[in-house]
Amino acid sequence: MTTVYRPGSLDEFWDMREKYGEALVFAGGTDLFVKLRALNKYPPVLIGLAGVKELQSIEELSGAVFIGAHATHTRLLSHPRIREHFPVLASALRSLGSPPIRNMGTIGGNICTASPAGDVLPPLYVLGAQVELRKKDGSRRVPIREFILGPGTTALTDGELLSGVWLKKEDSFTIHHFEKVGQRKALAIAVASLAALVTTTETGIVEKARFAWGSVGPTVVTSQDAEDALVGLPLGLKALQSIVPIVERSVSPIDDVRASAAYRKALAGNLVVRLAGRGREPLRA
Repeated sequence: MTTVYRPGSLDEFWDMREKYGEALVFAGGTDLFVKLRALNKYPPVLIGLAGVKELQSIEELSGAVFIGAHATHTRLLSHPRIREHFPVLASALRSLGSPPIRNMGTIGGNICTASPAGDVLPPLYVLGAQVELRKKDGSRRVPIREFILGPGTTALTDGELLSGVWLKKEDSFTIHHFEKVGQRKALAIAVASLAALVTTTETGIVEKARFAWGSVGPTVVTSQDAEDALVGLPLGLKALQSIVPIVERSVSPIDDVRASAAYRKALAGNLVVRLAGRGREPLRA
């Protein structure tokens, strides 16, 4: 028999955490409950975070936006600050699961699950997200690429809680793009995905670029070499095709039931090529 507690504040959470050290902590539970059901193994105590208001805020502070770890995907999608400043994240959220999953699932849960196929992770990588980790007596910030260590593995230490995500507002990018390929058009886990931020001149010359691929490595994959190689070139088919070999060397996909490694490697390059023709006018996909 599992007992579920629902603290109403962080103070209550820390008290429960100290009292029930063996407890599993969950946010929306959309990943955890599926895993527990599959294993048919349940912990004696669960602590849910849905009642902790401090973890639900979305605030604009000094050129950055703080997103509480328990902000649901639906709430983020409806928030004007997210749509205005981070359309690449909003695009990924629209492709995530179904309405019930988006209503329950949270950004903190998606991060802590640390799945290579997590839809919000590539946008958070290109946006330079930092995660805020709290203990009862303090907090620290860690870049997301240092927080996620491998599939299902993060840098959380004993007694820490992911309390939120910090995103700097960077409105200079003219292209905000997210796309994923799955085995079907909706409700699909990504076979491969790409988040891209690109700035071009009025004539379509790339000034800066950021790329992050999901589901083609043990964690989200980035490639500084591919980004640097594109700078100074017109954002067209020829330039994008020229960096495909760099992209294919950067990724390290695996074979699984959804796709072969070779197919995923080809997809990683093809997703970049699909940016062709988007350099002459601002696009927020």
